[in-house]
Amino acid sequence: MHDSAAHTFQLEPWGITEPQFDPQKNQLCETLFALGNGYIGQRATFEEGHSGPAGTSRDGTFLNGFYDVEPIHYPETAYGLAKRNQFMLNVPNAKRVEIHLEDEVLDVFSGELHSHERHLDFREGVLHRTLDWTSPKGRRIKVYSKRLVSFEQKNLFALSLEVTAVNFSGQIRLVSSVDGEVRHMEAGDDPRVGSHVSAPSLILQEVVQEVEFSALIHRTRNSGFLLVSAINHQLQAANASSTLQQEQERSEHLFTATLAQGETIGLQKYGAYCTSRDHPEAELLPLAKNILQQAKSAGFEALVEAQKSYLQAFWDEADVDIQGDAALQQGLHFNQYHLLQSVGRDGQTNIAAKGVTGEGYEGHYFWDTEIYVFPVFLYTKPEIARKLLEYRYRGLDHARERARQMSHPKGALYPWRTIAGEECSAYFPAGTAQYHINADVAYSVKLYTEVTGDDSFLLEGGAEVVMETARLWMGIGAYIEHKGGAFCINEVTGPDEYTALVNNNCYTNAMAKMHLGFASQVARKLQETSPDAYRELAQKIELDPQEADHWQHAADHMYLPKDEKLGIHPQDDTFLSKAVWDFENTPTENYPLLLHYHPLVIYRYQVCKQADVVLALMLLGDQFTLEEKKKDFDYYEPITTHDSSLSSCIFSIVANEVGYAQKAYDYFMDTARMDLDNQHGNTQHGVHTAAMAGSWMGVVYGFAGMRAYQGKLHFNPRLPAQWSHYQFKIHVQGQLLQIRVEKEQVEYTLLKGHTLSLQHEGREITLQNGETQTITQQGEQA
Repeated sequence: MHDSAAHTFQLEPWGITEPQFDPQKNQLCETLFALGNGYIGQRATFEEGHSGPAGTSRDGTFLNGFYDVEPIHYPETAYGLAKRNQFMLNVPNAKRVEIHLEDEVLDVFSGELHSHERHLDFREGVLHRTLDWTSPKGRRIKVYSKRLVSFEQKNLFALSLEVTAVNFSGQIRLVSSVDGEVRHMEAGDDPRVGSHVSAPSLILQEVVQEVEFSALIHRTRNSGFLLVSAINHQLQAANASSTLQQEQERSEHLFTATLAQGETIGLQKYGAYCTSRDHPEAELLPLAKNILQQAKSAGFEALVEAQKSYLQAFWDEADVDIQGDAALQQGLHFNQYHLLQSVGRDGQTNIAAKGVTGEGYEGHYFWDTEIYVFPVFLYTKPEIARKLLEYRYRGLDHARERARQMSHPKGALYPWRTIAGEECSAYFPAGTAQYHINADVAYSVKLYTEVTGDDSFLLEGGAEVVMETARLWMGIGAYIEHKGGAFCINEVTGPDEYTALVNNNCYTNAMAKMHLGFASQVARKLQETSPDAYRELAQKIELDPQEADHWQHAADHMYLPKDEKLGIHPQDDTFLSKAVWDFENTPTENYPLLLHYHPLVIYRYQVCKQADVVLALMLLGDQFTLEEKKKDFDYYEPITTHDSSLSSCIFSIVANEVGYAQKAYDYFMDTARMDLDNQHGNTQHGVHTAAMAGSWMGVVYGFAGMRAYQGKLHFNPRLPAQWSHYQFKIHVQGQLLQIRVEKEQVEYTLLKGHTLSLQHEGREITLQNGETQTITQQGEQA
């Protein structure tokens, strides 16, 4: 049980509530209460704006996958370095509504703020805000706003605003605007925060103003995309008037009414963003108008009901229910909700490191998707997982181009960080050198195929992705006599970014072995089951008839580092030859190390930023014995700083497997409430989507011990002492399975489907549709 006073908000299972305004926590709250739908992301800034101290607010509206580009400047350049950076844009602010009372304007930093509350319910998808404020001249108003970003219509957001004159009669003026004068977050010395942008990226082309409707039309400076940011309104007030005005890049609608004491004025505002990444330029303005008119005709409350319906369907199959730890339950629901808000689902967008809540990491997509986020959606909303794979297929030509830049005559190399498919990493030792991203993508294709039983993606691009990326291992690897003729992969960087450019990184080699074997298997399978498709693909990629055999041979002879004396897997060929980092004399304030030491200083020591070998133990669990896992965990845990938010969840899962119950729980809690409690001190800049996904994996892979080997599910569940039970559902083979773990028993129920076989602690179980099987077991202590 956790002390509720130690947490940011009151503990509630399905929402978060900020009970009063605290300027020092405001920027954090703008992240935590942010809204999104996988495309639009809006930070939870105030409708009327913010006049407080610097560093207490960061406004932002982002469109997943909408970007500009700039050249990357290297004072000392080299052949093959990435040339252009893509970065997500802060687009025009269309949610702004100023509230004027006669000659005064609402500003929570002036007058007297009697009360202020923000509330977000994860089952409703609407941000509620209430405030009670008296102006410097004594006019008191109550304001109630509701805001949503539609899950059903990806281009749409809406807000409803009510203002009540509490102690006066007089004129109220609502100034609703769409404002193109927005700024980007600058990165400074912390590469995780923002972008390095030399000039404004959005160039105003046109302002459109009509009765109740406005639009700003911008073109991006270098990528050339057209953006329409549009608004429309409905006003509820007697004898109100409206006028239009424009100030530079701001189009304003002024709604004026005279209220008697106690009367209320109401405004519904609808906003839409449409870009030429999705539609022809000529269609953008009519499309935006149509979206807004439809929303306006339906009304705000209809949009609220649509939000509820969408989320009810989501939670019905995705909810992870935990009884016994309220803080944890809140954290898990919060994380799942933000993942759903952040993930692209149109096949041309993905999920950024900060989701759609901030500009950190410039809106780039990483391997976080395949290894952390993808499994969550594979098991809870497999249709979204499929779209994430389609995104990778869409970028295959860019990956081929990158492979040629890297002097590989065949195959494809996926970028370390990107939006539209081109490599954007300017620091190749911790970027392009992480070739393991190819295997990570292949791993997700393999997992998708085995868990869903859906082979269609292999035929519609998946096989091409797997084979083209497998070719890179043959290009950078070789059979080395000094290593007993084993297949070695040299000069790469593994997941641990505190070690770079090494030979035979254990994670990379183990994942490459899986990748090459899977590529060979896919080739043979297509030859047998879809010979026409195989011939077509072989012709397209000029596949040599012997290539699949070569892949399998390399997989069979892959070198995996092993130190027999210590009984562990060294992270790479030279890792054990380095001194261990001086943790004892490293001041606490010097963490994370990457912000206080030059990379070369860090590279000289045994110190891990995140799980590397330990990650391989989890992903390829059937390739390692339990004894090997325990020895590796024991070795790497003391030298891992977890400076990466991707680390704790993996250590939690493996700690569970090797029997370290308390460590598993402690690491899990660090993951589950990482953003809610701002445990890394930087959530004000955006959430950590990979860690959020890691909390789901912590329950399903960790405490329930679920693994999928060759498409078959294996469970080894245990119940932490803090909990009375937990329960979740997963999609597998087109069926829906519910798992409930209590102190003395485990229940497996096949909710949808015909027949499903699985293993519980090595015991075979077969379920029929609607059947529940209950297995008694000894309760475990965390």
